[in-house]
Amino acid sequence: MTKLDRLIAELCPDGVEYKLLGELGEFKNNGVDKKIVAGQTPVVLLNYMDVYRNRYINASTPSMQVTASGTQLISCDIRKGDLFLTPSSEVIDEIGIAAVANEDISGCVYSYHIARVRIFDQTKIRPEYIRYVFDSIEMRKQILQKATGITRFGLTKGKWESLRIPIPPLPIQREIIRILDNFTELTAELTAELTAELTARKKQYEYYRDKLLTFGDDVPMVALGDIATEMYRGSGIKRDEIIETGTPCVRYGEIYTTYNIWFDTCVSHTQAGTKTFEHGDVLFAITGESVEDIAKSCVYVGHEKCFAGGDIVVMKHEQNPKYMGYALSTTDAQMQKSKGKVKSKVVHSSIPALKEIVIPIPPLKEQERIVEVLDRFDALVNDITNGLPAEIASRQKQYEYYKDKLLAFREVEAHYFGD
Repeated sequence: MTKLDRLIAELCPDGVEYKLLGELGEFKNNGVDKKIVAGQTPVVLLNYMDVYRNRYINASTPSMQVTASGTQLISCDIRKGDLFLTPSSEVIDEIGIAAVANEDISGCVYSYHIARVRIFDQTKIRPEYIRYVFDSIEMRKQILQKATGITRFGLTKGKWESLRIPIPPLPIQREIIRILDNFTELTAELTAELTAELTARKKQYEYYRDKLLTFGDDVPMVALGDIATEMYRGSGIKRDEIIETGTPCVRYGEIYTTYNIWFDTCVSHTQAGTKTFEHGDVLFAITGESVEDIAKSCVYVGHEKCFAGGDIVVMKHEQNPKYMGYALSTTDAQMQKSKGKVKSKVVHSSIPALKEIVIPIPPLKEQERIVEVLDRFDALVNDITNGLPAEIASRQKQYEYYKDKLLAFREVEAHYFGD
């Protein structure tokens, strides 16, 4: 029997009391705007990404400096034990991410894009424990059930305060924090090692891919405009037009986040599309947030007819589909896609710009041989079901399972707080 098992058997054998978040602490989402106002006090701002990327927050975490009024400095200060949440997001799974300040941070305020929960009595409720509760599957279910929105999702203040949280006696909270802190650190170390290895493999792969796709004068460099038999834009598919079943479809953002060089199955479906693509077609995302990644492309090798969303360009051709995918992913091809683009909040490309990109076009038999070689290497490095990415995913799943087991309690109607 573990120490945690003994504590549970001794202090709460029949279960624990559940309390509402609003009963545990003060919920405030009146942080400051990051706009600089002349003549006011310069301060450091804790923002959305600081909370999203970190689970513990200290004085070195915030990196953005802004100015604030004296009133804002008082009402939006940061103290040890303050719990911060991401209250809304364009991605529904990113709401309710939690982080805890592990020290008082002077001269720092928090952004109005995040919310603060200040626990009323930290001698009975440990903020670090609540942070882990917000990572649990049961809490995620509550948040998703209460979330509303169309293009941006979130919860009202009242709904945040109505979230139910299991409150075991303080010794149990402390033991859970100790276990999960240690497990988190171990998992992070193992993941960092695996990620470093994966990064090295990817660099090796990119070098080998670029070298394999570099030819002499015997292989012509041909513009996409001369290879394409047809090139056209997709049509807009809204977020609320994505359904569980229907015609497979791709939205432009998924090219950046979901698909690699080639894919055979769509993750989304709709009945609202009008422009289609099919086996062998190349898809380009012509809107993005980065000059370096603009016009990322992928090739569809499945066999259903699918819908292409807005800000996607579909290219039809008569080359080996996978060869096109690999040739358009090289460092040289990406540099051509980025050429002349200006860094701003949104970066765009176009059909005329894509038509000017040149790639080597060897005979079809040679294209097939290159694809066979790169497919084997690509499977080792990039396929989530093989090699290092699968090991990283396995470690994360193991952590998630263990964490959820630790935070699953039976409920009783009332329970005292022990020390």
